[in-house]
Amino acid sequence: MPRANRKIEHALTMGEFKLIWNLHREQQWSTTDEWRGLAIHVRLADLTRRELHLEYPAVKPQKIGYIRTDRVVVNISPAKVQEHIQEAMTAGWDPTSRGQPFVFEVSELPS
Repeated sequence: MPRANRKIEHALTMGEFKLIWNLHREQQWSTTDEWRGLAIHVRLADLTRRELHLEYPAVKPQKIGYIRTDRVVVNISPAKVQEHIQEAMTAGWDPTSRGQPFVFEVSELPS
């Protein structure tokens, strides 16, 4: 899976947790899932524990010509991402726990 071309990373504090989130994947075409939306990974700043993977819905790209499609670049609002992290915490993500990454599918875009 290719890494994102844009390097977006932010640090924030939510309650007692110091978190860092970064853009992990831009929207991309997948032969099995068709379009996959962008993904943001969230982790604790000071130690490695259970990560949060925010999975966003895909935006249907516009067709240009017969074959080529226009690349979709989604604007990312840090305030929206913070809201989505809070929703994931409400849904059960505990940053200090151990185990597999917690995958949270967000219903709206981070813009």
